[in-house]
Amino acid sequence: MSEGADHGGGAGAAAWSRGGSPGGDGFAPSALGTREHWDAVYERELQTFQEYGDTGEIWFGEESMARLIRWMQNHKIPLDASVLDIGTGNGVFLVELAKFGFSNIAGIDYSPSAIQLSGSIIEKEGLCNIKLKVEDFLNPSTELSGFHICIDKGTFDAISLNPDNAVEKRKQYVKSLSRVLKVKGFFLITSCNWTKEELLNEFSEV
Repeated sequence: MSEGADHGGGAGAAAWSRGGSPGGDGFAPSALGTREHWDAVYERELQTFQEYGDTGEIWFGEESMARLIRWMQNHKIPLDASVLDIGTGNGVFLVELAKFGFSNIAGIDYSPSAIQLSGSIIEKEGLCNIKLKVEDFLNPSTELSGFHICIDKGTFDAISLNPDNAVEKRKQYVKSLSRVLKVKGFFLITSCNWTKEELLNEFSEV
């Protein structure tokens, strides 16, 4: 874990990695890196939630969410700091942030079904201070900017598996992050494919 490692642009990074390393020039292409896959996943999860109230999978487990929140607490991140969850999926992490007391939080996902699912879960929890939007982080809208904290739990991993020029997409992700994250902001990333050193190298231009 690297806590608040400063990079050239003044942004900080806190990178958690659970081992593994890309081989050669990148990862083997996978359906896990495609929008079609995630649309299908969240369409199924949305239907399951509507029928049974099951919120679906918690990426990297509850402990990873707790670690991220502990990091924010230990670094005295103000509860009114603007926080963006990149690739929010079912929005469960947003719910945890809101319950902890964060009041200026937003989640984006390029899957409309994911945003619909997260909206339903947030509504069920009785929360109203969470912003949600369908957004492709590789082509973010102009209003997506000025965040103190950007959080990624697996989205960069998925992009790294895209069958269509994943290397270029990773570069675009870094460009988008540079635009969306405030100077002196923090980027918290959880990965199962990249080591800490590799992540710091990938995001050295942020």
